[in-house]
Parts: sequence; structure tokens; C-alpha cells
Amino acid sequence: MPKPTAHLGRIGVLWRGDEATRRSASPETSRFKAVFAALADAGVDAEPVVYEDDVFDAVRAKLTTLDGMLVWVNPIHEGRNRAHLDALLREVAARGVWVSAHPDVILKMGTKEVLHRTRTMSWGCDTALYRTAEAMRVDLPARLAAGPRVIKCNRGNGGQGVWKVETLAGPRNQPMVRVLDATKDASEELPLDEFLERCVDYFEDGCVIDQPFQARLREGVVRCYMVGDRCAGFGHQKVKALIDAPAARADAGPRLYTSNGDPRFQRLRRLMEDEWTPQLTSLLDIPQRDLPMIWDADFMLGPPGADGADSYVLGEINVSSVFPIPAEAPAEIARRVADRLRSNRIDAVN
Repeated sequence: MPKPTAHLGRIGVLWRGDEATRRSASPETSRFKAVFAALADAGVDAEPVVYEDDVFDAVRAKLTTLDGMLVWVNPIHEGRNRAHLDALLREVAARGVWVSAHPDVILKMGTKEVLHRTRTMSWGCDTALYRTAEAMRVDLPARLAAGPRVIKCNRGNGGQGVWKVETLAGPRNQPMVRVLDATKDASEELPLDEFLERCVDYFEDGCVIDQPFQARLREGVVRCYMVGDRCAGFGHQKVKALIDAPAARADAGPRLYTSNGDPRFQRLRRLMEDEWTPQLTSLLDIPQRDLPMIWDADFMLGPPGADGADSYVLGEINVSSVFPIPAEAPAEIARRVADRLRSNRIDAVN
């Protein structure tokens, strides 16, 4: 396909990296090379912007020269967070640089609190939200009495701050639990009070989320990749996280990517595009045009319905740094970026 002759604007593709990464960064060698190529084919000039807090001022100067930004930075990475970066992105966005995903949109849909805010949707379940450690101390035991629960801190990635918790027989004055950290291979048994103490620091991020453990987790997790409000592909993975059974853990493997036309997931695609994404944007007050250029939703299988069809239970939404992505996604991202730049030009003229 010939490249367009008219260029629509300049955007940056931003990720985190040290000085060596900054020196060697190029569209052709970065992990985002397919995104760079797709943007070029769509008539968008894109260049790498490698961020770290120690080059804050230099990055700020660079961003103010651009028409837009695509950002891939995890909320937590090697002990560092996005506080300074998010402040910078808000600043340049206020000056008219389009940013995806905008930090305010990430706070609405990319934290675990979204599981509570959307619990009444058909992807929801019996989800509790604790604003304080004391509220969790009071309410969690009754919920555990009904079965295993999954505790999630509000912000994190890679399974950090996610636990499966279930009660054990023990003395009445010292309830015992079995806990499995999503980043670990083996569970441990300890007093409930000790586990609650481990969670105290999570409240610095605003809240802790509590969901019932989904018994079909061992069958795998389906990740639905979205570009704006349209599905761009799927990933299916048999996981180890929160799985106790050795046989099920042995069956775990890498995420397998597939296109949005995969017949196994067409019902999920229709639900995401036609029902859930419109409900999500309405509940969270996110204009459709501000949806991230790339985001994903992880689903576990819930109980089958009366017709035998699988139900889906939302486990999390990822917005900050969605990568790797299906092979078809870069072209969809580029198309949506080009549309946004055209729209911005029209708005500027009017």
C-alpha cells in the first residue's frame, strides 16, 4: 500500500528508559517498530521519546513541539511510579497536545476501582471496595465465610498487590487464612490479622478491591484488546497466578494472540463493542473520543447461562502500558490516531 503524501502531524511514542536506551532509541529497532511503521503508512510522523524523571525538563521541551503523544509506561516499575510523568502529561495536554492515555482517563478506567464502579454491569460480580484498613478488617471475615476472595490493590501491574485468600480452621480468637500472592508459586498460612497488616500500605492508593475467586480461572483468561471503542484482537492464556493445583499450573503457558475475527470470541467482541464499552464510558463520564488508543480488558469465565453460553467476569482493565498487542492492532491504532489528528485540525479551524 503506497504511503500517503500528506502528513497529518507529528506525534511522540513515549516509553520509560535509561540513558543508554535514549541514545539507541529508533523507530526501526524499538519494540514499537510495528506501531511506528503503521503510523508512517497512515501519514503520521512519529518519533521516539524515552522518559525518565532525570530528563524531565528535556522531555517537557520535546512534548510541547508535538501534536500528540502515545504513552506506554507502567504505573509501577522497579520501585518508580508515574507521579512526575503524569503531572507533565497533564501540563502538555492543557497546552493543547493530545495525550493517550491521558492520566485522568487512566485514573477512571485503569485502576482496580473500576471493578467496583462497574459491578452492576453484566461483566460484574459481588465486588466490595474498602476505603480504610479498618473497613476491611470489619467486613472481610464475613465475605470470606462465603468462599475464597481475591484482594487487589488499586494500582499495580504484573500481579503486584493481588492475593487469593481463604479461611482455615483455627481458634476463634485468632482466625487463620491461606493466602496466595499472584506473583508467587506457593501459598502460605497465617493469622488473618497478619495478612490485614500486609495490606495497610495499599490504602495509600485510595482503596482495596475485594472480589469472589472465580472457580473457572484454571480454564484461562481472555484479554480483549480495544482501540478506542472497537475490538482489535484477543489474547488467551492459561495462567499460573492464583492457581493452587499443580496440574493446572503445569498447564499454564504464554498468551496466544489472535485477530478480532477469531470465532471463539465473537460473542465477547459484540458485548465489548455494543454493550459494555458504551456503558463504561457513560458510568465513568469519559467522552468516546478520549478513550485510549490501546487498552484491554481481562475476563475470566463465569458460570454458564441458562442457554449454556459462557458468562464473563471482568478481572481488570489495563490502560497505562498495553504491550505486546495482536499483530492487527498497530494498523487500527494508526487509523484512529490519523482520525484524531484530522479532527483536531478541523476543530482548530472552526
